[in-house]
Amino acid sequence: MNTLTAYIDGIGLVGPGFTDWPSSHAALTGQTAYESRKTVLPAPASLPPAERRRCGPIVKASLAVGHEATAAAGLDPAVLPTVFSASGGDGSNCHEICEMLASDDRLISPTRFHNSVHNAAAGYWSIATGAMATSSVLCAFDASFGAGLLEAVTQTVVDNTHTLLIACDTTYPEPLRKTRPIPDDFGVGLALAPQRSASSLVKISIALTAAPADRLDDTALEQLRTAIPAARSLPLLRAIARRETATLVLDYLGDTRLQVEIAPC
Repeated sequence: MNTLTAYIDGIGLVGPGFTDWPSSHAALTGQTAYESRKTVLPAPASLPPAERRRCGPIVKASLAVGHEATAAAGLDPAVLPTVFSASGGDGSNCHEICEMLASDDRLISPTRFHNSVHNAAAGYWSIATGAMATSSVLCAFDASFGAGLLEAVTQTVVDNTHTLLIACDTTYPEPLRKTRPIPDDFGVGLALAPQRSASSLVKISIALTAAPADRLDDTALEQLRTAIPAARSLPLLRAIARRETATLVLDYLGDTRLQVEIAPC
């Protein structure tokens, strides 16, 4: 695989102890100790009232980080191609459907059904923003962030266009949580550009490697990185927050990983 190079113009972040990208810098750079607090997902104000009442955590997380990233980059989300990546879907909705199927009343509501599909967040994004551009929706289990990043950078380079990556994961209630123990909701949005601009934060280059994935020296952040697939983005986010020129290795598929080089703009 040839090296792919693009620019990150905007970032959105929400997760345990993180409310947005700017306020995360202190913990990511080590200025303050990271404290894991339950994720608070903002209300999806960009949705019409009916859709706002029906959407679940995966949609709320996706909208939050998508809007933050595009606003920081100064981009119009209505015309922006998107890549959505998640290791699962709406865990709470999946739990409710399983409970209904295990009961005597097996009639599943249309709302439950359309929220159960893996591209639900992409659909709600198009409603919230009026987006008509292409959208890709990926799932690669624990490799989902790496797969989404590779796809988004590839689209940016090949199509010579801005691309928005939204990678999110949400928790499952018991008993599903015993099988898939994602402890909390986490989302990251990256607004990517093919050329450098006044908004660019870092230059990013990606290639495949067999080297082991980077671990974080902060125990709490490392636990978060390994517990939630979308949080595999943390080494990248920390290096960007520190304004480092760095070469990172991020988790991907099996023994194949992503070598990521970044340089501040």
